[in-house]
Amino acid sequence: MLNLIVKLLGKKIERQSNLVFLSKNLERKVLYDIYLPPKYSENPRPLPLLVLNDGQDLERMKFVKILQKLYFFRQLPPIMVVGIQAGDRMQEYGTAHQADYAQRGSRAKAYNDFLIMEFLPFLEKKHKIKANPSQRAIAGFSLGGLSSFDLGWKNSTVFGKIGVFSGALWWRSAAFRESEPDADRIIHNMVADSKEHKKLKFWLQTGTNDETDDRNNNGIIDSIDDTMDLIIELKLKGYSDNEIKYVEVEGGEHNPDTWGKVMPQFLKWAFG
Repeated sequence: MLNLIVKLLGKKIERQSNLVFLSKNLERKVLYDIYLPPKYSENPRPLPLLVLNDGQDLERMKFVKILQKLYFFRQLPPIMVVGIQAGDRMQEYGTAHQADYAQRGSRAKAYNDFLIMEFLPFLEKKHKIKANPSQRAIAGFSLGGLSSFDLGWKNSTVFGKIGVFSGALWWRSAAFRESEPDADRIIHNMVADSKEHKKLKFWLQTGTNDETDDRNNNGIIDSIDDTMDLIIELKLKGYSDNEIKYVEVEGGEHNPDTWGKVMPQFLKWAFG
């Protein structure tokens, strides 16, 4: 089927793999992949932008095939996708303003500064990218999803849409306490403490088999509980159902296979 689609389109997705960016903030080489629409090089034009954390997982998701099919059936306009391959996930992903209680996420501020101050300006010089935040999205998976929410929330003048797939929203400022099992979640408190209604839209996905933990013993696994509680916080800030998309995958697991199945839905939601 994919070969037929490619033949009818005339050209494949233009994928540039394992490109290298030397980051001063991260003090390391960052590998990234770029996905451009068919025939883009013949007629370069400003494109909407999607930045994905954990770009190394996109191949397992069959990301090229996903894009090819969406373009063929005209369910997605031409977009530019940049998959940033992860470095030290446990330290570079997290919340930029605060490490967790075990000092994980200690380099999240450096990752934020790499993306906003170094990498995006570099991309904008090299490629034609639409400037309006409504035409830009950031998304990620698990810890990368936690990071994408934090990055999007803190940089709402850069990104207008946030995607979180099986997000590690349990990230805590203090160790777990049985007396208050849902306390100290950093992302939830960040939203609750915000004085500003940011112009953002949110895609939040979970799978019913993301995990088995149920720390508050309410019969709902923690990943779903944490996501639903975050939605409550967003609604308390004035966000409507039109600005929040929640997708729960029955039988969905915490892996790229599940995320790949819902990726077409996300892409159409963000740009279709």
